[in-house]
Amino acid sequence: MIALRDTVFDPWQELQTFQHTIAAGKYGACCNFVGSMRDFNEGDTVSRMTLEHYPGMTEKFLQTICDEAREKWPLQDCLIIHRVGDINPNESIVLTAAWSAHRDASFAACRYLIEELKHRAPFWKKENTGHGERWVSENTASES
Repeated sequence: MIALRDTVFDPWQELQTFQHTIAAGKYGACCNFVGSMRDFNEGDTVSRMTLEHYPGMTEKFLQTICDEAREKWPLQDCLIIHRVGDINPNESIVLTAAWSAHRDASFAACRYLIEELKHRAPFWKKENTGHGERWVSENTASES
């Protein structure tokens, strides 16, 4: 499942709800990643962030990386939920999850989903700081 949301979502509720759609007994592992907005970046306080995207194009890309993960690992299913629009500190931005029979595939696929999303997905980020608004031009995917 792929979803873009323009409102706050609870990643833990989303995981629980989605997991009930997967056949019971067919998975032994679920690995997930939740990214949330922090109130700082590049030495500045950030009070809000706006994520823009191209409707249709973004969803298609997210589906592509889920399909790629399913080709690489034996998954029962995977999930990506991503925020768009205005986001405040502490709100969830992204949820990726992968279900598989064993943990190795689940861990690897979940990491693949978030890394590919961060490196390749068509999102544009604008931050509101004490100095005004600024577009974030480089991807922060390499940060730990």
